[in-house]
Amino acid sequence: QVQLVESGGGLVQAGGSLRLSCAASGRTFSSYATGWFRQAPGKEREFVATISWGGGSTYYADSVKGRFTISRDNAKNTVFLQMNTLKPEDTAVYYCAAGRRGSSRLSEYDYWGQGTQVTVSS
Repeated sequence: QVQLVESGGGLVQAGGSLRLSCAASGRTFSSYATGWFRQAPGKEREFVATISWGGGSTYYADSVKGRFTISRDNAKNTVFLQMNTLKPEDTAVYYCAAGRRGSSRLSEYDYWGQGTQVTVSS
């Protein structure tokens, strides 16, 4: 069993940066790939980024490539999402999720956090 808690969201101006954290409990977390997803009001939840269990492989949605960076520290059971050059269209609730393999598909993830709100003002 893995429990995930996101933090680091907030209000930021366009062009600014935020760093999201996803803290996990459970001794097996380091064996899970971890992804970040987001959901804006009235829209479906969408893939943002994913990282392999060892951190050696990452994959990003085209909309965030070059602006966001996903990383993990397995010693601290934490995954990060560094978000730079934020845009108003990045406004959403951001969720982290853990699954046996990294994927852009929601169905591949077994455990989800409660989400953290990110609001980017223009």
